[in-house]
Amino acid sequence: MATGKDRQKQLAREHYERQMARRAERQARQKRLAIILTSVGVLVVVGGIFTAVAVVNGGDSSSQAAASTPSASAEPSAEPSASTSAAAAPKPYDAATNTCDYVADSASGPVKNVGMPPAKPDKSAKTMTFNTNHGDIVVALDAAKAPCTVNSMAFLAKKKYFDGSKCHRLGPESFPMLQCGDPLAKADGKNPTDGQGGPGYRMAEENLTGAKYTRGVVAMAKTQAPGTTGSQFFIIFGDLQLPAEYTPFGTVTKGLEILEDVSKKGVLPGGMGDGSGAPKDPVEFKHVTISGKS
Repeated sequence: MATGKDRQKQLAREHYERQMARRAERQARQKRLAIILTSVGVLVVVGGIFTAVAVVNGGDSSSQAAASTPSASAEPSAEPSASTSAAAAPKPYDAATNTCDYVADSASGPVKNVGMPPAKPDKSAKTMTFNTNHGDIVVALDAAKAPCTVNSMAFLAKKKYFDGSKCHRLGPESFPMLQCGDPLAKADGKNPTDGQGGPGYRMAEENLTGAKYTRGVVAMAKTQAPGTTGSQFFIIFGDLQLPAEYTPFGTVTKGLEILEDVSKKGVLPGGMGDGSGAPKDPVEFKHVTISGKS
């Protein structure tokens, strides 16, 4: 016959097992959530309003309300990835010495390693052109306000990091953005690691003061933790209500109609369950070039 102590031990063990199961579920969900948002924002319906959550490379799944204050009904945040919690936080741009800080980070997701950008940013980059299967998307870069981000993007482009990559996440009509920059994404609606790929380093966010995420703005994806910007970014073809946490580094001057046309065709099955997912009409970067002229 089971004693009272045996019953208490059983209940304690069952409670512990439930805790571990919930934790494992959160960690699995972490890995699946990858948008802006490296990945670029998860959309959560809060009070009937879509709100964005940036999750990249196993970032956390807590949500930010469309307003500046967090929603009380938002999902609790998951534990940060081991690499985010253990590695030193990257320092912001040092104007006095004109240096950027890029911190190695290979443990938070699949990596396409092409090296580390130079610490001294080359501020001559003015234009970034994404030659896609639909035509060119041209972005005017703001190296003055986002020197380290532009330096990183220019470095990756010159290393052909983005060549052959596919944009893995298209937002629904209420969240008009396309997320790209995971060089390993299949963008077929079947690959659970889409949105987790990166360059093996991260950097601090910049140019956040007064940041607005309006039509044409191109900004970097990140996790909820600061200093987790990598290679993923999102292109906005409407207006988004987002907190000023994602580095805006450029503005589209040509090609927004490409995103609008792709958006009309919707997303593939197997998305996030929030209306976003891999676009039915794929967007692939054939080649990415950097120019010194705007």
